[in-house]
Amino acid sequence: MPMKVKNIRGTTDNTCQCGSWLEHWKKFGGGSIPDYCSESKCTSKPTAVAHVQKDSMTDSSWYIIPLCDMHNHTAASLTISDGARLVSANVSQTCGKRT
Repeated sequence: MPMKVKNIRGTTDNTCQCGSWLEHWKKFGGGSIPDYCSESKCTSKPTAVAHVQKDSMTDSSWYIIPLCDMHNHTAASLTISDGARLVSANVSQTCGKRT
């Protein structure tokens, strides 16, 4: 079943200890940036990683995924491809975790 996500607005000032959200995405599960936007029908190259939430009543966690410029600025729900990797944007569980 395809997964739907929605962009979270107003996250520009959020930071992490990786230096950038792109580096965070790579470090915590994304690996290298994919050739295509995470939106299921888009063939554009990702230009940014976007903060998203699953379009779900049961999961209010924040994630980041690579999106093209057009999909990064959309307010509508997006259907993401099966291979898209959602990486947690919760820095207390990732790069800000105390060891």
